[in-house]
Amino acid sequence: MAPTLATAFSRRWWMAVTAVIENLLFSAVLLGWGSLLIMLKSEGFYSYLCKGPGNGSDLNVSDASTSAPPEEYLEMNGWTICKDQDEMLNLAFTVGSFLLSAITLPMGIVMDKYGPRKLRLLGSACFAFSCLLIAYGASDPNSLSILIFFALALNGFGGMCMTFTSLTLPNMFGDLRSTFIALMIGSYASSAVTFPGIKVIYDLGATFITILLVWAACACLVFFNCFINWPLEPFPGPEDMDFTVKIKFSWLGFDHKITGKQFYRQVTTVGRRLSVGNSIKQQHQPPKDLASQEANKLCLSTVDLEVKCKAKEETQSFMKSIFSHIFLLSLITMCVTQLRLIFYMGAMNTILESLTNGDLDTVSVYTSIFGVLQLLCLITSPVIGYVMDWRLKDCEDENDKITKREPGQPRRPDKTIQKIINATRAFIFTNLLLVGFGVTCLIPSLPLQILSFILHTIVRGFIHSAVGGLYAAVYPSSQFGSLTGMQSLISALFALLQQPLFMAMVGPLEGDPLWVNVGLLVLSMLGFCLPMYLLWHSRHLQRLRDEQDEDPKIYVKVNNGSKPEAFV
Repeated sequence: MAPTLATAFSRRWWMAVTAVIENLLFSAVLLGWGSLLIMLKSEGFYSYLCKGPGNGSDLNVSDASTSAPPEEYLEMNGWTICKDQDEMLNLAFTVGSFLLSAITLPMGIVMDKYGPRKLRLLGSACFAFSCLLIAYGASDPNSLSILIFFALALNGFGGMCMTFTSLTLPNMFGDLRSTFIALMIGSYASSAVTFPGIKVIYDLGATFITILLVWAACACLVFFNCFINWPLEPFPGPEDMDFTVKIKFSWLGFDHKITGKQFYRQVTTVGRRLSVGNSIKQQHQPPKDLASQEANKLCLSTVDLEVKCKAKEETQSFMKSIFSHIFLLSLITMCVTQLRLIFYMGAMNTILESLTNGDLDTVSVYTSIFGVLQLLCLITSPVIGYVMDWRLKDCEDENDKITKREPGQPRRPDKTIQKIINATRAFIFTNLLLVGFGVTCLIPSLPLQILSFILHTIVRGFIHSAVGGLYAAVYPSSQFGSLTGMQSLISALFALLQQPLFMAMVGPLEGDPLWVNVGLLVLSMLGFCLPMYLLWHSRHLQRLRDEQDEDPKIYVKVNNGSKPEAFV
């Protein structure tokens, strides 16, 4: 039996802690592709594509000058490895990483309508099945290597289900929502440390198949945790519901439970009707007891309440949000950043091999370092969340807008404007780090790659946290999943360009990533378009607010009244 929202609210800290752990172990583990690639090669996946040294005698004299170089016949754990194998496995990674982002659009639409519970149950089941498929493929790689495509697709889908559903959980934490969104995204980005950790266990002697079977069993624990603790209903945003307020007033004419802003709006309307009704009746008859007055003339009904709330929420339609400047510019920023980050992850082993002259032991060490550094996402992502939540508690809320201020009393900052200002700072900082990462990639120095690892990890955590916080601040909470899904789908489609870029690097460019990195660095400059627009937009909103303060009566009549009565 699924728990109610009230029960889930009482368990929100348990759900948040377990969601972070589950994201670390099961969400975007494909981001640790470098370590998984080494293990797949060691288990012989697509090794049959490589020509062994014994085949060299079959070459005729005319082909001798064009034969493959000796390094093409390298072996790993007794299996032959080669460039053709790298290209096929990188294609499988491209498919998996594409689904890791592309599936979020239908997932967001389903989650906004039906809640996160069913998606999370499906995701954990798919992840467990993907582990079983990889284990089955490792039992006979010469015949079953094709299963890696299906396994990585299910792995990406299942991981994104768990990541995406956890992003709705911060709605239960009020003004700390952006901080908890950043924490969830940080754990998602840090999940790249999972495969390096598994590789350490693999190097210690544990068999690949045993590791995957244990991992599948752990995914089943995620299934049971979700089944027990996650509610069927979507988590409402803090502006839509306050779980701490639950009131039942049968004498006020409604016996249904209302919360948050709905309660404030209901009681305010009732108070006005009480005031007007009493002032009229006092002129003609003695006052009656409050409870004896007619409830149907006094109060709003449930239908009235729902209609009034619905009219306000639908002022921002989904299509209007899709074609808004902020969303379109965020698409550009995410597309560029995703392509930059995904290309580096897919090509990292090849880049390291070129810097180490094919020393596989050194490549393995640096791959492990990259995996360990992924934990920085969990540490640094809340920093952006803190930036997104900066000074929000000092801002004006809905009650302050209704309450009259004393003469000379300074007005508190507007919460929406403050959120946009905070997002501007977050995106400027993130894009500066992205440019710094692009510069370090241009320098062919092996020790400098550790700095590239650090910048790559921080940017990956920051960009998702900043975009998630921006959508939560600007758009209705009921559209958060759909908008995030649309953004992820488009950026995933754009990131598919990493495969032809990888093919160009290992082909015509002969393993040299210089010109690819130059082009991506120039493309990264487009990321500054979004913070520039946010800066202009926040100043525009502040100017409108100042005009409203100067002459609120004329402002309300012209902009918010049903009929314009005055023009200036």
